[in-house]
Amino acid sequence: MTKPSLPELLHAAVAAVGGAERPGQVTMAQAVADAVDDGSHLLVQAGTGTGKSLGYLVPALAHGERVVVATATLALQRQLVERDLPRTVDALHPLLRRRPEFAMLKGRSNYLCLHRLHEGVPQDEEEGLFDQFEAAAPTSKLGQDLLRLRDWADETESGDRDDLTPGVSDRAWGQVSVSSRECLGASKCAYGAECFAEMARERAKLAEVVVTNHALLAIDAIEGAPVLPQHEVLIVDEAHELVSRVTGVATGELTPGQVNRAVRRAAKLVNEKAADQLQTAAEGFERLMELALPGRLEEIPEDLGYALLALRDAARNVISALGTTRDKSVQDEDAVRKQALASVENVHDVAERITNGSEWDVVWYERHDRFGASLRVAPMSVSGLLREKLFADRSVVLTSATLKLGGDFNGVGASLGLAPEGTEGDDVPQWKGVDVGSPFDYRKQGILYVAKHLSRPARDGDRGDMLDELTELIQAAGGRTLGLFSSMRAAQLAAEELRARIPEFPILLQGEETLGELIKNFAADPKTCLFGTLSLWQGVDVPGPSCQLVVMDKIPFPRPDDPLMSARQKAVEDAGGNGFMAVAATHAALLMAQGAGRLVRASGDRGVVAVLDQRLATARYGGYLKASLPDFWYTTDRNQVRKSLAAIDAAARQAEEEQTAAG
Repeated sequence: MTKPSLPELLHAAVAAVGGAERPGQVTMAQAVADAVDDGSHLLVQAGTGTGKSLGYLVPALAHGERVVVATATLALQRQLVERDLPRTVDALHPLLRRRPEFAMLKGRSNYLCLHRLHEGVPQDEEEGLFDQFEAAAPTSKLGQDLLRLRDWADETESGDRDDLTPGVSDRAWGQVSVSSRECLGASKCAYGAECFAEMARERAKLAEVVVTNHALLAIDAIEGAPVLPQHEVLIVDEAHELVSRVTGVATGELTPGQVNRAVRRAAKLVNEKAADQLQTAAEGFERLMELALPGRLEEIPEDLGYALLALRDAARNVISALGTTRDKSVQDEDAVRKQALASVENVHDVAERITNGSEWDVVWYERHDRFGASLRVAPMSVSGLLREKLFADRSVVLTSATLKLGGDFNGVGASLGLAPEGTEGDDVPQWKGVDVGSPFDYRKQGILYVAKHLSRPARDGDRGDMLDELTELIQAAGGRTLGLFSSMRAAQLAAEELRARIPEFPILLQGEETLGELIKNFAADPKTCLFGTLSLWQGVDVPGPSCQLVVMDKIPFPRPDDPLMSARQKAVEDAGGNGFMAVAATHAALLMAQGAGRLVRASGDRGVVAVLDQRLATARYGGYLKASLPDFWYTTDRNQVRKSLAAIDAAARQAEEEQTAAG
């Protein structure tokens, strides 16, 4: 039997999922196949509606080597494992004459821990474990969640938190899960043979395709102890998120609460001298944290440095003592000791990292109204780490609807540790960028409107003219508005003001309900508007007439006082580059491209992306930002935009009336 061609395989897979083949999808599949075959790397921009998951799954499955697919969101992981992969495997089976296995793998804390469930949770205040089911009032939310978890444990095959619907609170889940540091290990745990996390790992070892998340991919790369099975091909979907997810995993945090918790957990498991030393160091650290001022610490103040050294040394002594002291009176001592060790090791590692003062790290102090004070340390850049760990031993395909910023892939490539496309060199990973376009006709389906007449936005300044403009746009659109704001404060002020001005259009505000509930309510009622900040710029998929106006209050540059972004910008400038364009403008371009992508989600969608910031039309960097957005028809004519919105609204209302009459 002759080997099936890629077009045959793609055609079979597309038919199996009930889709239609698109030119961009065909181009993407061929580019992925070529990269996998020659072991090179590929950045591929595929617009909404391209069908990019099949564009990479089909050539990857045809190649026959083990593939890891890493995504940023739970929604895409579910789509791959519950819909795309089962149908694709079924469709390709007769052609490939084999049935590739696939599996999902997440971090250990995503799985129910049977030891915690049956034996209890280590206490901070007393020795041993306590039964969380008895301790929580059965009528409380926590008690009800825990009872549901106990019942679910008897039914679930996966133990995966995301398979539990409806979900439970983080507090409840924390009672029945462990981190990798807290885990006893399968060989030492009475429940090791039944462990959900271990079973997930075993399934992943046998699978040809392993679906995971960016965080686990980052842990696999950073920590040196492999958690993912060996693989020849890595596909990173939603790749615009990768750098921020890797940065998050590589960021350390130290708070007085964490340190005090470590003291309590270790106190009765070590000798009195070691416990007292850690207690004293914790008290000194907490006193200094109450006095510190928020902001980046380019040099650690002397007194804080001494406190961190004391904390590091005391934690090291406790870690040594935890390894030598045994106390048979402590119930389930191994589990209690493991949790104490995890807490103290975290304190030691972060304190040591800060006191070492690497030029590649950024340290800053934060004070949060709800969570209190914290010290944080993050890498200045993860590009070197990604270049070394990600691209060395396998073919890597990175895909997203937004990878081409300012007209090329080099900005995103640089953030991933890649030299400009086409650069030659023995140690330079070879890659190419491909833009396969979109099935949508953006110039006919959407308008990009810049409110050039508005005053230039000032930080935290009064923007009365912007609110006037926003009010008129919403009225013209008949509601149907997704408001993307550069800060939560701006979203709250706008919601409060517009609820008073135009009560006939309900305004939903991020934070007042769960994100899922907000999006559901927004989609259900076309007159409704939804306002919010960061997660809405990237997390809303509402095709149809409920979202016909996407408004950005201003260009979403990072805040000037953002310690990590400002440090990265300064580092580029010190190296002779343009820090503003490399960091701030790239950050803004990526967010704006994602935000503008909320408008056209289906072939019948029509609408306007309105940017209420004159700088997009007047500033030198405006051209770079516009070149990063979909190719909408562009205007600064406010009257024309109002007429267009009114016409789109009228057409949508007529369609709704006809549908109601027909139904």
